[in-house]
Amino acid sequence: MAVTDDAIAKIKAMIVSGELTPGDRLPPEKELSERLGLSRSSMREAVKALEVIRVLDVRRGDGTYVTSLEPHLLLEAISFVVDMHDDDSMLEIFAVRRMLESQASGLAATLGTDEQIAELQREVEGVDASVSIEELVDHDIRFHREIVAMAGNAYLASLIEHLSSQTVRARAWRGLTETDAVERTLSEHRAIADAVAQRDPALATSLTTAHIAGIERWLRHATAP
Repeated sequence: MAVTDDAIAKIKAMIVSGELTPGDRLPPEKELSERLGLSRSSMREAVKALEVIRVLDVRRGDGTYVTSLEPHLLLEAISFVVDMHDDDSMLEIFAVRRMLESQASGLAATLGTDEQIAELQREVEGVDASVSIEELVDHDIRFHREIVAMAGNAYLASLIEHLSSQTVRARAWRGLTETDAVERTLSEHRAIADAVAQRDPALATSLTTAHIAGIERWLRHATAP
């Protein structure tokens, strides 16, 4: 495995140095292995590993290319890890969401454009307590996605997207089982949107922290033995 790790490190160094850039085709296997002083078998294993984490794109009959290296591609592996969760790790996922999204809300209040804020307010105003649970969850996803987008950090947005997409089941479960969950969620969303619109990062951060912490408390109680 150490030889494969060495091959991975050398291909990575070529990308980091700019010798290979997004969209570039790698040299043929034989040429690349000779250039890097590695066996062709270790090179093949390295390419397979880098393909899994979306650094390389192997096109059968065409060649191997460097992907776009966009954050949403490079962070896809997180979705696989999160998919393997149990109830205890779901609580940890919500804790990570709370830490990241609260900071994203603070950044949204500072960096969000007037147009983005107006869109967020339209999202909040477009739903009421008569929505179905499915509609509530869809709104919740859009609401948090719009706030995170305002932070202007593609890696943060992708990381939160991959984490939050795996908590949809828990959010729907809460909506079905907790009294006043719909009204409470919409009320908290309105308060967060207002704080962002008021350009108050401290308030937006604290309200988002409380919002996600409330889901954590419910989930901890719901999954208690």
